[in-house]
Amino acid sequence: MSIATAPARALRIGPIDLDVPVVLAPMAGITNTAFRRLCREYGAGLYVSEMITSRALVERNDTTMRLIRHHESETPRSIQLYGVDPKTIAEAVRIIVAEDHADHIDLNFGCPVPKVTRKGGGAALPWKTSLFSDIVDQAVKAAGPLPLTVKMRKGIDPDHLTFLDAGRAAEDAGAAAVALHARTASEFYSGYADWNAIGELKQAVTSIPVLGNGDIWSADDAVRMMAETDCDGVVVGRGCLGRPWLFGDLAGAFGAESVAVDATLGFVANAFRRHAELLVDFFDDEDHGCRDIRKHVAWYFKGYPVGSDIRTGLATAQSLAHIDELLGQLDHDAPYPGADAEGQRGRAGRPKRPALPDKWLDSREVAADTGEMLRGAEIENSGG
Repeated sequence: MSIATAPARALRIGPIDLDVPVVLAPMAGITNTAFRRLCREYGAGLYVSEMITSRALVERNDTTMRLIRHHESETPRSIQLYGVDPKTIAEAVRIIVAEDHADHIDLNFGCPVPKVTRKGGGAALPWKTSLFSDIVDQAVKAAGPLPLTVKMRKGIDPDHLTFLDAGRAAEDAGAAAVALHARTASEFYSGYADWNAIGELKQAVTSIPVLGNGDIWSADDAVRMMAETDCDGVVVGRGCLGRPWLFGDLAGAFGAESVAVDATLGFVANAFRRHAELLVDFFDDEDHGCRDIRKHVAWYFKGYPVGSDIRTGLATAQSLAHIDELLGQLDHDAPYPGADAEGQRGRAGRPKRPALPDKWLDSREVAADTGEMLRGAEIENSGG
């Protein structure tokens, strides 16, 4: 499997220098410490935590406090925050800074999930221009020396695009970089990302890095995105599901030291086993770790000759010993299956009408009654 290469290109986000212009996208239930550690073992870049609710962090919710912990091997450390209230987000940022929980903070304005957008959060929030600017401004000030970045979508739907206004506002507020998932909230994860929008944002935002996100399934895709859009780096999400060694491919493609991978079935089985082991360590509970790895089975073994009995067994295994027994039954010499293992991974779905607060689209400003609803959203989303 040949991989296109690009000239060596580093990425600087505030004071953080990255050898390769690659960022792991936050993914709920996926990018915990275990997965981040595994990705680091293969490649280089910035590896961002799962989305953390700012209210839950301020309340010191037990689950949230565990999610923001990093392994001693992780550097630089990165946390993504979600919220809708400027004061709450700023307080969460101050906690992260004062207690040295991270070296980088990202703000989520891209989540399209209905339970988030219905309350005005995620991809819905940049529609309210003053609220968006206030959140970024207060968060940047609270972050002090820590670089703070913004991740967003194109907008709510094709008729309500926000990415250019939001990108310029984030730049003006002092954000260290902006990342664009080149889909609208209404597209969810369907269809194809609009890379042209990334190029538009790069032309509009000129003093800080612009990162592109969407449909990077391989290192070739990353090289092509940067060539076509002139963006400064790539953010990789679903493309690394069941394929953490993609970060090694990316490192090599961008001129950094890496080890070429021969993705035989044995190689994949070993990666899966390592992931399970790290999850057990993360949860400090073998049963919990073995239950959590189950969602990754189909992603790891996509296209490989793994029978339904073994797949079912891995999806119900309750111990590392049971996983070892099942993996031992595989043909470890089976070669990489090519196209059958490539392409889209994870959720896709169909375009859908975004769930929004009542009359949300009537104005770009926040009405008094909407402000009260937003404060309630912070509380309802408490829990990490």
